[in-house]
Amino acid sequence: MTMNQKVRKCNGLHRRELLQLGAAAFCGLTLADFLRADARSAVDRSYRKRSIVNVWLAGGASHLDTFDMKPNAPVEFRGEFRPIATRMPGVQICEYLPRIAERMDRMALIRSLMGTVDSHDGAMCATGYPPGSLRNIGGRPNIGSVVAKIQGPTNGNVPTAVTMISGYNPSEQAYFRSAGFLGRSFDCYTPASDDGRANLLSRNITPDRMALLSSFDTIRRDIDARGNMEAMDAYTQRAVQFVTSREFAQALDITREPLAVRNRYGVGFGTSSMSRITLGLQNARFLMARRLIECGARCVNLTWEEGGERRWDTHSNNFNALRHELLPSFDIGLSAFFDDLEARGMLDDVLVLVWGEFGRTPRINNNAGRDHYAPAASALLFGGGLNVGQVIGSTTRNGERPLDRPIHYQQMFATLYRHLGIDPAQTTVLDPNNRPQYLLDHTDTIRELIS
Repeated sequence: MTMNQKVRKCNGLHRRELLQLGAAAFCGLTLADFLRADARSAVDRSYRKRSIVNVWLAGGASHLDTFDMKPNAPVEFRGEFRPIATRMPGVQICEYLPRIAERMDRMALIRSLMGTVDSHDGAMCATGYPPGSLRNIGGRPNIGSVVAKIQGPTNGNVPTAVTMISGYNPSEQAYFRSAGFLGRSFDCYTPASDDGRANLLSRNITPDRMALLSSFDTIRRDIDARGNMEAMDAYTQRAVQFVTSREFAQALDITREPLAVRNRYGVGFGTSSMSRITLGLQNARFLMARRLIECGARCVNLTWEEGGERRWDTHSNNFNALRHELLPSFDIGLSAFFDDLEARGMLDDVLVLVWGEFGRTPRINNNAGRDHYAPAASALLFGGGLNVGQVIGSTTRNGERPLDRPIHYQQMFATLYRHLGIDPAQTTVLDPNNRPQYLLDHTDTIRELIS
Protein backbone atom coordinates (compact mmCIF):
# COMPACT_ATOMS: atom_id res chain seq x y z
CA MET A 1 0.00 0.00 0.00
CA THR A 2 1.43 3.38 -0.98
CA MET A 3 1.36 6.63 0.95
CA ASN A 4 -0.97 8.08 -1.71
CA GLN A 5 -3.70 5.48 -1.25
CA LYS A 6 -6.70 6.52 0.77
CA VAL A 7 -7.19 4.45 3.90
CA ARG A 8 -10.57 4.35 5.57
CA LYS A 9 -10.48 4.43 9.34
CA CYS A 10 -13.02 4.70 12.13
CA ASN A 11 -16.23 3.70 10.27
CA GLY A 12 -15.69 5.84 7.21
CA LEU A 13 -13.58 8.74 8.45
CA HIS A 14 -10.70 9.21 6.04
CA ARG A 15 -7.25 9.22 7.60
CA ARG A 16 -6.61 12.08 5.18
CA GLU A 17 -9.40 14.05 6.84
CA LEU A 18 -7.61 13.77 10.17
CA LEU A 19 -4.39 14.86 8.50
CA GLN A 20 -6.14 17.96 7.15
CA LEU A 21 -7.17 18.78 10.69
CA GLY A 22 -3.58 18.63 11.79
CA ALA A 23 -4.18 15.41 13.69
CA ALA A 24 -1.14 13.74 12.21
CA ALA A 25 2.03 14.74 10.50
CA PHE A 26 4.48 12.39 12.05
CA CYS A 27 5.44 10.44 8.89
CA GLY A 28 2.43 8.13 8.99
CA LEU A 29 1.81 8.25 12.72
CA THR A 30 -1.56 9.56 13.80
CA LEU A 31 -2.15 11.78 16.77
CA ALA A 32 -3.78 8.76 18.38
CA ASP A 33 -0.40 7.00 18.20
CA PHE A 34 1.16 10.04 19.82
CA LEU A 35 -1.44 9.97 22.60
CA ARG A 36 -0.97 6.27 23.25
CA ALA A 37 2.74 6.88 23.71
CA ASP A 38 2.07 9.94 25.86
CA ALA A 39 -0.29 7.98 28.12
CA ARG A 40 2.33 5.36 28.93
CA SER A 41 4.13 7.94 31.03
CA ALA A 42 3.23 9.22 34.45
CA VAL A 43 4.16 12.42 36.26
CA ASP A 44 4.55 12.84 39.98
CA ARG A 45 1.58 14.92 41.10
CA SER A 46 3.83 17.22 43.11
CA TYR A 47 5.43 18.34 39.83
CA ARG A 48 2.29 18.27 37.69
CA LYS A 49 1.93 22.06 37.51
CA ARG A 50 5.56 22.72 36.64
CA SER A 51 6.57 23.59 33.10
CA ILE A 52 9.40 25.09 31.09
CA VAL A 53 9.67 27.51 28.18
CA ASN A 54 12.85 27.09 26.15
CA VAL A 55 13.51 30.22 24.05
CA TRP A 56 16.12 29.84 21.32
CA LEU A 57 17.65 33.03 19.90
CA ALA A 58 18.38 31.30 16.62
CA GLY A 59 21.50 32.41 14.84
CA GLY A 60 23.48 33.05 18.01
CA ALA A 61 23.03 36.37 19.79
CA SER A 62 26.13 38.40 20.61
CA HIS A 63 26.90 38.09 24.32
CA LEU A 64 29.06 41.23 24.15
CA ASP A 65 26.21 43.37 22.80
CA THR A 66 23.48 42.11 25.14
CA PHE A 67 24.26 40.72 28.60
CA ASP A 68 28.07 40.67 28.90
CA MET A 69 29.24 44.06 27.76
CA LYS A 70 32.89 45.07 28.02
CA PRO A 71 32.92 48.89 28.27
CA ASN A 72 36.61 48.98 29.24
CA ALA A 73 37.78 46.83 26.33
CA PRO A 74 39.40 48.36 23.23
CA VAL A 75 36.88 49.74 20.74
CA GLU A 76 37.39 46.87 18.31
CA PHE A 77 35.96 44.60 21.00
CA ARG A 78 33.47 46.68 22.97
CA GLY A 79 31.48 47.88 19.95
CA GLU A 80 29.06 50.80 19.62
CA PHE A 81 26.61 50.24 22.48
CA ARG A 82 26.66 51.69 25.98
CA PRO A 83 25.87 49.65 29.10
CA ILE A 84 23.06 50.76 31.41
CA ALA A 85 22.44 50.02 35.07
CA THR A 86 19.87 47.38 36.01
CA ARG A 87 17.75 46.74 39.11
CA MET A 88 20.41 44.20 40.10
CA PRO A 89 23.03 46.28 41.95
CA GLY A 90 26.31 46.59 40.09
CA VAL A 91 25.07 44.75 37.00
CA GLN A 92 24.86 46.41 33.59
CA ILE A 93 23.41 45.25 30.28
CA CYS A 94 22.89 46.80 26.85
CA GLU A 95 21.20 50.19 26.57
CA TYR A 96 18.66 48.73 24.10
CA LEU A 97 17.27 46.36 26.73
CA PRO A 98 15.81 48.88 29.22
CA ARG A 99 12.71 46.84 30.11
CA ILE A 100 14.73 43.75 30.89
CA ALA A 101 17.09 45.93 32.93
CA GLU A 102 14.10 47.02 35.06
CA ARG A 103 13.31 43.36 35.82
CA MET A 104 16.84 42.06 36.24
CA ASP A 105 16.51 41.78 40.03
CA ARG A 106 13.93 39.05 39.40
CA MET A 107 16.04 37.23 36.81
CA ALA A 108 19.31 35.31 36.78
CA LEU A 109 22.10 35.83 34.29
CA ILE A 110 24.71 33.27 33.22
CA ARG A 111 27.79 34.86 31.66
CA SER A 112 30.09 31.85 31.45
CA LEU A 113 28.36 29.34 29.16
CA MET A 114 30.70 26.91 27.47
CA GLY A 115 30.73 23.46 25.89
CA THR A 116 28.88 24.29 22.68
CA VAL A 117 30.04 23.87 19.08
CA ASP A 118 30.15 26.07 15.99
CA SER A 119 26.98 24.74 14.40
CA HIS A 120 24.02 26.79 13.29
CA ASP A 121 21.27 24.35 14.17
CA GLY A 122 19.36 24.08 17.43
CA ALA A 123 20.92 20.83 18.67
CA MET A 124 22.76 22.28 21.67
CA CYS A 125 19.78 24.34 22.85
CA ALA A 126 17.25 21.56 22.20
CA THR A 127 19.07 18.44 23.36
CA GLY A 128 22.28 19.54 25.09
CA TYR A 129 24.33 17.57 22.55
CA PRO A 130 26.08 18.53 19.28
CA PRO A 131 24.31 17.72 16.02
CA GLY A 132 24.84 14.16 14.92
CA SER A 133 25.02 12.67 18.42
CA LEU A 134 23.59 9.11 18.23
CA ARG A 135 22.53 9.77 14.65
CA ASN A 136 22.89 6.06 13.82
CA ILE A 137 19.90 5.26 16.05
CA GLY A 138 17.79 8.33 15.29
CA GLY A 139 19.55 11.13 17.12
CA ARG A 140 19.12 12.69 20.56
CA PRO A 141 15.59 13.64 21.66
CA ASN A 142 14.79 17.26 22.49
CA ILE A 143 13.88 18.07 26.07
CA GLY A 144 10.15 18.31 25.34
CA SER A 145 10.09 14.81 23.88
CA VAL A 146 11.97 13.48 26.91
CA VAL A 147 9.37 15.03 29.20
CA ALA A 148 6.57 13.51 27.10
CA LYS A 149 8.22 10.10 27.31
CA ILE A 150 8.98 10.14 31.04
CA GLN A 151 6.13 12.15 32.50
CA GLY A 152 3.40 12.51 29.91
CA PRO A 153 0.52 15.01 29.85
CA THR A 154 -1.17 16.81 32.70
CA ASN A 155 -4.52 16.71 30.90
CA GLY A 156 -6.01 15.96 27.51
CA ASN A 157 -6.26 19.53 26.27
CA VAL A 158 -2.80 19.90 24.77
CA PRO A 159 0.22 17.69 24.09
CA THR A 160 2.93 17.54 26.73
CA ALA A 161 5.38 19.35 24.44
CA VAL A 162 4.67 22.01 21.83
CA THR A 163 7.21 23.62 19.51
CA MET A 164 6.77 26.94 17.69
CA ILE A 165 9.34 27.62 15.01
CA SER A 166 9.83 30.28 12.37
CA GLY A 167 9.62 29.66 8.66
CA TYR A 168 13.28 30.52 8.10
CA ASN A 169 15.53 27.52 7.39
CA PRO A 170 13.40 24.88 9.16
CA SER A 171 16.16 22.26 8.87
CA GLU A 172 18.15 24.20 11.49
CA GLN A 173 15.18 23.99 13.84
CA ALA A 174 14.42 20.28 13.41
CA TYR A 175 16.00 19.35 16.73
CA PHE A 176 13.35 21.34 18.59
CA ARG A 177 10.66 19.11 17.09
CA SER A 178 12.32 15.72 16.87
CA ALA A 179 12.10 12.97 19.49
CA GLY A 180 15.17 11.35 17.96
CA PHE A 181 15.64 7.72 19.00
CA LEU A 182 12.48 7.84 21.16
CA GLY A 183 10.40 7.56 18.00
CA ARG A 184 8.13 9.89 16.07
CA SER A 185 5.18 9.40 18.41
CA PHE A 186 7.08 11.55 20.95
CA ASP A 187 7.81 14.38 18.49
CA CYS A 188 6.78 17.77 19.79
CA TYR A 189 3.45 18.90 18.39
CA THR A 190 4.20 21.75 15.99
CA PRO A 191 1.14 23.76 14.96
CA ALA A 192 1.11 25.82 11.79
CA SER A 193 2.01 29.43 12.47
CA ASP A 194 1.79 31.27 9.18
CA ASP A 195 -0.75 33.77 10.46
CA GLY A 196 0.71 34.10 13.95
CA ARG A 197 -2.11 32.14 15.58
CA ALA A 198 -0.67 28.66 15.03
CA ASN A 199 -4.05 27.12 14.31
CA LEU A 200 -4.40 23.42 13.60
CA LEU A 201 -6.07 23.66 10.22
CA SER A 202 -4.40 23.23 6.86
CA ARG A 203 -3.49 26.30 4.85
CA ASN A 204 -6.37 25.97 2.41
CA ILE A 205 -8.93 26.59 5.19
CA THR A 206 -9.74 30.18 6.08
CA PRO A 207 -7.77 31.48 9.07
CA ASP A 208 -10.54 33.82 10.16
CA ARG A 209 -11.09 33.23 13.86
CA MET A 210 -14.85 32.79 13.77
CA ALA A 211 -14.58 30.53 10.75
CA LEU A 212 -11.84 28.60 12.54
CA LEU A 213 -13.98 27.88 15.57
CA SER A 214 -17.02 27.23 13.40
CA SER A 215 -15.02 24.70 11.38
CA PHE A 216 -14.04 22.82 14.51
CA ASP A 217 -17.66 22.73 15.70
CA THR A 218 -18.98 21.60 12.32
CA ILE A 219 -16.40 18.85 11.99
CA ARG A 220 -17.13 17.59 15.49
CA ARG A 221 -20.91 17.55 14.90
CA ASP A 222 -20.40 15.68 11.62
CA ILE A 223 -18.23 13.08 13.36
CA ASP A 224 -20.79 12.56 16.10
CA ALA A 225 -23.70 12.39 13.64
CA ARG A 226 -22.03 9.61 11.68
CA GLY A 227 -21.42 7.61 14.85
CA ASN A 228 -17.68 7.48 14.29
CA MET A 229 -16.78 8.39 17.83
CA GLU A 230 -18.38 5.23 19.18
CA ALA A 231 -16.33 3.08 16.83
CA MET A 232 -13.00 4.65 17.76
CA ASP A 233 -10.81 3.36 20.54
CA ALA A 234 -10.14 5.67 23.47
CA TYR A 235 -6.97 7.14 22.01
CA THR A 236 -8.45 7.85 18.61
CA GLN A 237 -11.42 9.50 20.30
CA ARG A 238 -9.04 11.64 22.30
CA ALA A 239 -7.15 12.54 19.12
CA VAL A 240 -10.35 13.76 17.47
CA GLN A 241 -11.35 15.57 20.65
CA PHE A 242 -7.95 17.22 20.68
CA VAL A 243 -7.98 18.55 17.12
CA THR A 244 -11.64 19.58 17.40
CA SER A 245 -11.29 20.98 20.92
CA ARG A 246 -12.79 24.43 21.15
CA GLU A 247 -10.66 25.11 24.23
CA PHE A 248 -7.42 24.29 22.43
CA ALA A 249 -8.45 26.21 19.33
CA GLN A 250 -9.13 29.22 21.53
CA ALA A 251 -5.80 28.81 23.31
CA LEU A 252 -4.07 28.94 19.94
CA ASP A 253 -5.97 32.05 18.88
CA ILE A 254 -4.17 35.05 20.34
CA THR A 255 -6.72 37.44 18.84
CA ARG A 256 -8.88 36.43 21.78
CA GLU A 257 -6.49 38.43 23.94
CA PRO A 258 -7.43 42.11 24.38
CA LEU A 259 -5.76 44.42 21.91
CA ALA A 260 -4.01 46.16 24.80
CA VAL A 261 -2.34 42.88 25.80
CA ARG A 262 -1.21 42.14 22.26
CA ASN A 263 0.15 45.66 21.96
CA ARG A 264 2.00 45.24 25.25
CA TYR A 265 3.70 42.15 23.81
CA GLY A 266 4.69 44.12 20.72
CA VAL A 267 2.80 41.84 18.37
CA GLY A 268 2.54 44.75 15.92
CA PHE A 269 5.98 46.17 16.69
CA GLY A 270 8.37 47.22 13.94
CA THR A 271 9.94 50.17 12.19
CA SER A 272 8.66 49.09 8.77
CA SER A 273 5.75 47.14 7.35
CA MET A 274 8.02 44.10 6.92
CA SER A 275 9.45 44.22 10.45
CA ARG A 276 5.95 44.63 11.90
CA ILE A 277 5.11 41.29 10.29
CA THR A 278 8.34 39.44 11.00
CA LEU A 279 9.23 40.70 14.47
CA GLY A 280 5.60 40.89 15.53
CA LEU A 281 5.26 37.16 14.91
CA GLN A 282 8.24 36.48 17.15
CA ASN A 283 6.62 38.23 20.10
CA ALA A 284 3.32 36.53 19.35
CA ARG A 285 5.07 33.28 20.27
CA PHE A 286 5.69 34.57 23.79
CA LEU A 287 1.98 35.26 24.18
CA MET A 288 1.14 31.88 22.66
CA ALA A 289 3.53 30.15 25.07
CA ARG A 290 1.75 31.67 28.06
CA ARG A 291 -1.63 30.53 26.73
CA LEU A 292 -0.39 27.00 26.03
CA ILE A 293 1.14 26.65 29.49
CA GLU A 294 -2.14 27.80 31.03
CA CYS A 295 -3.94 25.18 28.93
CA GLY A 296 -1.71 22.37 30.22
CA ALA A 297 1.51 22.13 28.17
CA ARG A 298 4.58 21.05 30.15
CA CYS A 299 7.27 22.18 27.70
CA VAL A 300 7.10 24.90 25.06
CA ASN A 301 10.04 25.31 22.70
CA LEU A 302 10.07 28.46 20.62
CA THR A 303 12.46 30.21 18.30
CA TRP A 304 12.81 33.98 18.29
CA GLU A 305 14.44 35.04 15.03
CA GLU A 306 13.70 35.99 11.49
CA GLY A 307 15.51 36.10 8.18
CA GLY A 308 17.57 38.89 6.72
CA GLU A 309 19.25 41.43 8.95
CA ARG A 310 16.74 40.73 11.71
CA ARG A 311 18.35 37.37 12.43
CA TRP A 312 20.83 37.04 15.31
CA ASP A 313 23.43 35.75 12.85
CA THR A 314 24.96 39.20 12.43
CA HIS A 315 28.12 38.60 10.41
CA SER A 316 27.65 42.10 9.02
CA ASN A 317 25.79 45.24 10.06
CA ASN A 318 25.62 43.86 13.61
CA PHE A 319 24.97 47.11 15.40
CA ASN A 320 22.29 48.51 13.09
CA ALA A 321 20.42 45.19 13.07
CA LEU A 322 20.50 44.99 16.86
CA ARG A 323 19.83 48.69 17.46
CA HIS A 324 16.90 49.19 15.11
CA GLU A 325 15.20 45.81 14.99
CA LEU A 326 16.21 42.87 17.15
CA LEU A 327 16.92 44.28 20.60
CA PRO A 328 13.98 46.72 20.96
CA SER A 329 11.44 44.13 19.83
CA PHE A 330 12.95 41.36 21.95
CA ASP A 331 13.01 43.67 24.97
CA ILE A 332 9.30 44.43 24.57
CA GLY A 333 8.19 40.83 24.04
CA LEU A 334 10.25 39.13 26.75
CA SER A 335 9.45 41.74 29.42
CA ALA A 336 5.73 41.48 28.64
CA PHE A 337 5.98 37.70 28.93
CA PHE A 338 7.69 38.05 32.30
CA ASP A 339 5.05 40.51 33.54
CA ASP A 340 2.22 38.23 32.46
CA LEU A 341 3.66 35.21 34.26
CA GLU A 342 4.26 37.28 37.38
CA ALA A 343 0.81 38.89 37.39
CA ARG A 344 -0.87 35.51 36.96
CA GLY A 345 1.10 33.88 39.77
CA MET A 346 2.86 31.50 37.37
CA LEU A 347 6.52 32.33 38.01
CA ASP A 348 7.10 29.67 40.67
CA ASP A 349 5.88 26.91 38.37
CA VAL A 350 7.15 28.12 34.96
CA LEU A 351 10.89 28.23 34.32
CA VAL A 352 11.96 30.28 31.30
CA LEU A 353 15.39 29.92 29.67
CA VAL A 354 16.61 32.30 26.94
CA TRP A 355 19.81 31.53 25.00
CA GLY A 356 21.44 30.96 21.63
CA GLU A 357 23.55 28.18 20.15
CA PHE A 358 26.77 30.14 20.74
CA GLY A 359 28.10 33.66 21.33
CA ARG A 360 29.78 35.88 18.78
CA THR A 361 33.38 36.85 18.21
CA PRO A 362 34.77 39.44 20.62
CA ARG A 363 36.65 41.20 17.83
CA ILE A 364 34.45 43.06 15.34
CA ASN A 365 35.09 42.02 11.75
CA ASN A 366 35.62 44.23 8.68
CA ASN A 367 31.88 44.23 7.89
CA ALA A 368 30.90 45.77 11.23
CA GLY A 369 29.71 42.33 12.31
CA ARG A 370 30.59 39.52 14.67
CA ASP A 371 31.08 35.92 13.58
CA HIS A 372 30.25 32.56 15.20
CA TYR A 373 31.95 31.99 18.54
CA ALA A 374 31.63 28.78 20.56
CA PRO A 375 34.03 29.41 23.51
CA ALA A 376 31.67 31.79 25.39
CA ALA A 377 27.99 32.73 25.54
CA SER A 378 25.34 34.11 27.90
CA ALA A 379 21.90 32.93 29.01
CA LEU A 380 18.99 34.51 30.89
CA LEU A 381 16.62 32.64 33.23
CA PHE A 382 13.60 33.54 35.31
CA GLY A 383 10.75 31.86 37.13
CA GLY A 384 10.81 28.26 38.33
CA GLY A 385 11.32 29.29 41.95
CA LEU A 386 15.00 29.91 41.17
CA ASN A 387 17.31 32.02 43.28
CA VAL A 388 17.22 35.09 41.05
CA GLY A 389 18.80 38.53 41.27
CA GLN A 390 22.29 37.21 40.61
CA VAL A 391 24.93 36.88 37.91
CA ILE A 392 26.75 33.57 37.68
CA GLY A 393 30.17 33.41 36.09
CA SER A 394 32.17 35.92 34.09
CA THR A 395 34.34 36.07 31.01
CA THR A 396 37.80 37.47 30.39
CA ARG A 397 38.45 41.17 29.75
CA ASN A 398 37.42 41.03 26.09
CA GLY A 399 34.80 38.29 26.44
CA GLU A 400 36.90 35.54 24.88
CA ARG A 401 36.25 32.70 27.33
CA PRO A 402 34.88 31.98 30.83
CA LEU A 403 37.05 33.43 33.56
CA ASP A 404 35.31 31.83 36.52
CA ARG A 405 32.45 29.42 37.22
CA PRO A 406 32.19 27.93 33.72
CA ILE A 407 28.71 26.49 33.09
CA HIS A 408 28.30 23.74 30.52
CA TYR A 409 25.26 23.81 28.23
CA GLN A 410 24.17 20.46 29.65
CA GLN A 411 24.12 21.89 33.19
CA MET A 412 21.37 24.20 31.99
CA PHE A 413 19.39 21.15 30.93
CA ALA A 414 20.11 19.43 34.24
CA THR A 415 18.57 22.44 35.99
CA LEU A 416 15.50 22.33 33.72
CA TYR A 417 15.01 18.61 34.32
CA ARG A 418 15.32 19.07 38.09
CA HIS A 419 12.64 21.73 37.99
CA LEU A 420 10.29 19.22 36.35
CA GLY A 421 11.10 16.51 38.89
CA ILE A 422 13.40 14.46 36.66
CA ASP A 423 16.76 13.39 38.09
CA PRO A 424 19.25 13.60 35.20
CA ALA A 425 21.89 11.68 37.15
CA GLN A 426 19.67 8.61 37.51
CA THR A 427 17.06 8.73 34.75
CA THR A 428 17.54 6.76 31.56
CA VAL A 429 15.42 6.08 28.47
CA LEU A 430 15.69 3.05 26.23
CA ASP A 431 17.00 3.44 22.70
CA PRO A 432 15.80 1.31 19.74
CA ASN A 433 18.36 -1.36 20.67
CA ASN A 434 16.83 -1.58 24.15
CA ARG A 435 19.91 -0.02 25.73
CA PRO A 436 19.48 2.59 28.48
CA GLN A 437 20.68 6.06 27.54
CA TYR A 438 21.29 8.73 30.16
CA LEU A 439 19.72 12.11 29.49
CA LEU A 440 22.99 14.02 29.92
CA ASP A 441 26.70 13.54 30.46
CA HIS A 442 27.06 16.63 32.67
CA THR A 443 24.36 16.14 35.30
CA ASP A 444 25.31 18.79 37.86
CA THR A 445 22.63 21.43 38.29
CA ILE A 446 23.58 25.08 38.67
CA ARG A 447 23.74 25.03 42.47
CA GLU A 448 23.50 28.80 42.86
CA LEU A 449 20.02 28.74 41.30
CA ILE A 450 18.59 25.87 43.35
CA SER A 451 17.49 26.43 46.94
